[in-house]
Amino acid sequence: MSKPFFIEALERGDPALLGQMTSLQEFVGKEGALSAKTKTLMSLLVDAVLGHVEGVRALAERACGQGATEPEITETVRMAFFCGGMPALVTGTSAFRPRS
Repeated sequence: MSKPFFIEALERGDPALLGQMTSLQEFVGKEGALSAKTKTLMSLLVDAVLGHVEGVRALAERACGQGATEPEITETVRMAFFCGGMPALVTGTSAFRPRS
């Protein structure tokens, strides 16, 4: 999977901010009281609610790499629909597209 456009932009325009963002993502996404997989699924839900199709796709792929099952992805999309309505459902279905 290619890098998201904003990562490439930060690499060129503000590598210091990219480093800070990456550090924060690693800090909040690591194993803790919640598993890293659960946190990734939570991020997928939020991206669905906010309408970020590419984020949903990338996070679904990451979650699968962390051991998420199709039923876990499905329930996350259902929660996105519950929290964000039809727009979140439409975006959330991007999680069901074929992943590499």
